[in-house]
Amino acid sequence: MRVFVTGASGWVGSVAVRELLSAGHQVVALARSDRAAAAVAEPGVDVIRGDLDDLESLRSGAKAADGVVHLAYHHDFSQMDKAARMDLDAIAAFGDVLEGTDRPLVIAAGTLGLAADRTATERDTGDPRAHPRVANAQAALELAARGVRSSVVRFAPSVHGEGDYGLVPALIEFARTTGVSAYIGDGANRWPAVHRLDAATLVRLAVDEAPAGSTLHAVAEEGVPTRAIAEAVGRGLGLPVASISTEQAAEHFGWLGRFFSADCPASSALTRELLDWRPTHHGLIEDLEEGHYFGAAGR
Repeated sequence: MRVFVTGASGWVGSVAVRELLSAGHQVVALARSDRAAAAVAEPGVDVIRGDLDDLESLRSGAKAADGVVHLAYHHDFSQMDKAARMDLDAIAAFGDVLEGTDRPLVIAAGTLGLAADRTATERDTGDPRAHPRVANAQAALELAARGVRSSVVRFAPSVHGEGDYGLVPALIEFARTTGVSAYIGDGANRWPAVHRLDAATLVRLAVDEAPAGSTLHAVAEEGVPTRAIAEAVGRGLGLPVASISTEQAAEHFGWLGRFFSADCPASSALTRELLDWRPTHHGLIEDLEEGHYFGAAGR
C-alpha cells in the first residue's frame, strides 16, 4: 500500500514511517521545509513539499496514495482556533479525495479531557468546547458514511521515549529551574502514557486493519500517578521531591500546571481487543529510570 503521511518528521510520525516501511508499505511524506524533507528521506520515502494550509498539496498526496495518515498539527496554544481550522480543512480535503474508495484515513487526537472522575474509554466522545480538535475527530469518523475507512488514534498525553521533547522534558526543566521536583496535592492524579514505538505500531495497525469509524487509544498505561513521575524526576536529577498546593501550581509550573494537575486515566482495552495491539516497550517510569531524559541530549 502507498501511504501519504503528514507530520512524517515529527515525534510519532518519524517512527510511524519506519513502521509502515518495515511492514512493506511505500510512504509519501509531506514536508514543509528542506530540513523536514531531509529528515524523512530514506529508501522508499517520496517527498511532497507543502504545508497544512496548502490544500492542493494535501489533495495531490492523497490522490497518489492508497491511504492517508494525518499526524501533523499546528501546536500553538496562542492560535488554537486557527490550528483547529487548518486541521479540519485538511481532514475535509482528504475526505473529498478518498470518498467512496474504502481507503484508510488515520488521524491523530488525544485522550486528555475525555472524561471526568473515571477512566475514559474509546466510546467517550469528549466535549468540543474543551478542545476544538474533538470536533475534528468526529468529522473524520463521519467520513465512514461516505465510503472512507476513517479512524482516529487518540494518543496519551505522555508519548515517551529517547529524544522526547514533550511534556515530560518540560516537567524536568521546571524541576531543574526551581530546584525541586514537585507534584500537586497528594499526587494521586494520573497521566496515561505510551512509548512512541508502541504508538507507531498502533498507527500501522490502524492503516492495515481498523474498521471504518474506529476510535483507538494509544495508551499502554492507563494512569501513572503524578507523584510517581515527580519522584522519578527527583531521582534522575538528584533533587528533593515535594507537594505543592493547587493554588501554587500555576506559579510553579507555568503553562504545564493545567496539564500536570489533571486526573485523566484512559483505557485501551477496546483497542487491544479490536486490533490485537500489545504494547511491549518500557513504561514511563522505567523510561525515566533509563537516564536518557536527564543527559545533555534530554535538555
